[in-house]
This record gives sequence, C-alpha cells and structure tokens, in this order.
Amino acid sequence: MTDHHVHPGYSDDKQAVLKRLARIQGQVKGITRMVEEDTYCIDVLTQVSATTKALEAVALKLLDEHLAHCVVDAARAGGPEAEAKVKEASDAIARLVRS
Repeated sequence: MTDHHVHPGYSDDKQAVLKRLARIQGQVKGITRMVEEDTYCIDVLTQVSATTKALEAVALKLLDEHLAHCVVDAARAGGPEAEAKVKEASDAIARLVRS
C-alpha cells in the first residue's frame, strides 16, 4: 500500500534524516574512491559494512516514525485502513529482516 499523507511520520525529523542520508552518500563516494584506488579488500568491506549499518539505522528511524504516527493514527481511526497500515508495517519489517 502506498497511501501518501501530506506530512509523513518523519516530517518532524526530516532535516536529521536528510543529514544522515547526505553522510551516507559521502560514505558511498568514499567506497567508490577506495575501489578506484585499489584499496585493500578488507578495508573496502569494512566501509561497506559501516555504510550498510548507517542505512539500516535510517530505515529503523523511518519505521519507528511510521509506527508512531501513521499506524497509531490509523489504529485510532479503526476500520480497514488500520488493518492496511499494520500489514504495511509488517511487510516493511519483513523486508528489513530479509535484507
């Protein structure tokens, strides 16, 4: 389900999320540079791992905000939208666990 609201759950923390994503972009550029410069494999893998953890932290933040706002609001309203939001959150959690 891709029901978009005018204000997503993370809107209060949007600048912090954007700052984290900009930092992650810098990490990815750094990894690219490391590969271009033939950096030792383990050093590159260490940076890939750090970048992956940073992306996971962003994902968890977004999921937390989704649960705290979108799902809670839908649950208060009740009905089919509440069930849909819970399913949507469960599916997102499943995707994160698989990745």
